[in-house]
Amino acid sequence: MLLSPARFAAAGAAVVAALVHGVVLEDHLQKAPYLGVAFVLYILTCAVLALLLVRRDSAWVWSATGALGLAAIGTYALSRSAGLPQVRGDLGSWTDPAGLLAISAELTMTGAAAFAFWWHRYGQASERPTRALAPWAASAVVVALGIATVGAVTTGTAAGGASASSGMSMTDVTDWNSMGAAFSTNGTTRTYYISADEVTWNYAPLGYNGTTGQPFDEEAETFVKSGPGRIGSKYYKCLYRGYTNDSFNMLVPRSADDQYLGLLGPVIRGVVGDTIRVVFRNTCSIPTSVHPHGVFYTKNAEGAPYSDGTSGSDKYDDAVPTGGRHTYVWQVPERAGPGPHDGTSVMWMYHSHTDEIGDTYAGLMGPMVITKAGSARADGSPNDVDREIFGLFSVMDENKSPYLERSLEAFADQPYPDLDDEGFNESNLMHSINGYVYGSMPTVKLRRGQHVRWYEMSMGTEVDLHTPHWHGNTVTVGGMRMDVVNLLPASMAVADMVPDDIGTWLYHCHVNDHISAGMMARYQVTS
Repeated sequence: MLLSPARFAAAGAAVVAALVHGVVLEDHLQKAPYLGVAFVLYILTCAVLALLLVRRDSAWVWSATGALGLAAIGTYALSRSAGLPQVRGDLGSWTDPAGLLAISAELTMTGAAAFAFWWHRYGQASERPTRALAPWAASAVVVALGIATVGAVTTGTAAGGASASSGMSMTDVTDWNSMGAAFSTNGTTRTYYISADEVTWNYAPLGYNGTTGQPFDEEAETFVKSGPGRIGSKYYKCLYRGYTNDSFNMLVPRSADDQYLGLLGPVIRGVVGDTIRVVFRNTCSIPTSVHPHGVFYTKNAEGAPYSDGTSGSDKYDDAVPTGGRHTYVWQVPERAGPGPHDGTSVMWMYHSHTDEIGDTYAGLMGPMVITKAGSARADGSPNDVDREIFGLFSVMDENKSPYLERSLEAFADQPYPDLDDEGFNESNLMHSINGYVYGSMPTVKLRRGQHVRWYEMSMGTEVDLHTPHWHGNTVTVGGMRMDVVNLLPASMAVADMVPDDIGTWLYHCHVNDHISAGMMARYQVTS
């Protein structure tokens, strides 16, 4: 019996190594089954050794502990240098947080084994208690750090959510230019705290047709009236919402002028040269993500799962689980900003891409504005624009929302229809602007002579060919004068207006079917 006090440190390290490999087990089973099986065997061996180390302190147990640690360290080095079959995504990934945690635990196992044999030969002769206390303290530190860090890896972010998330600890010092984007930082990082939250959403909160001032007619009731087998205007949704800090205790309030934004997520802003940091939390019952358009991102900040040759920490961003967190870091190079025919700012969008169709129909979409360097206010907004307005034109197909059955049970009366019923499906097609139908969107308030920039976007399918039209005033798009712009799914347009016609005006999609289905709102120009 070696009677080494280091055995508890080694046992704790073995548990940590097993937990870390368990976190990435599923990904390796899918990408490289042989390595996934090896991980299973490794996890089981670590668990057995941890138990033996606590209960039995013998030379053969220590030999096995040291050999396992050395084998794991060698495999880690091989995977990052020469590479292993089917897992080429690990090449060069020396700073992967999960890998660093595992290698630290394995070094502890190996070092503890060496210490145990040293202790057997030299240490037991000493009667000084301090020599025995040090390994006990080390074991406590190893176990505490292991539990905390594995928890962070599992939830996809560092503790507290304020620092870069697991898999992204090196992002802020990435050599972005070597990865293809010409980027010169201005030293500014803009941080947003955004959560995906489940809410009850009402497409027609006025209870009547706001554009006519009259009760809903028979056609409108197809979409907004609740009853037997019909959900009506209320649905469960999962929406992006802004918070004041990483505690996620307080929502960022929306002013009266911004109530029209409806189900859109918070406006994310950046200036060419900025770094954008989104600390993301998911409280919805579905896995979600944040996928941006236009800006520069690496694989651990893309927010979209597909076969892209990556693994480990590069996958944490793809599907943040319920209760999980992840920090996305994006850069704003010149190519993300205004082009030769643009004004001082351009629009991009962000949305969840874990299950893109279901996620966007659930409501997970938001606008992003990138402003030209030297043309921005402190908050990132363009300094030559007095008012910015955002519009999402989309036929929200609630039939494809992951919350359809829940909404049916909560807001419809029995008997419930077959989910493939044609009439039921039609009633769930909400032709909306920012999540509002039939003039229910709060009226946008403008003043005559203001420089107003309208950012228009669309999402959806082949029916989502939209033509936003402004009554009473005109806009310029790319230097061209018009009062109707064209949108296709996932397309965006920027339209500048200097309103000169006082009154309350219609703002709607000019597609006939969309007009009759309620894709209309109002804006008001005052003196």
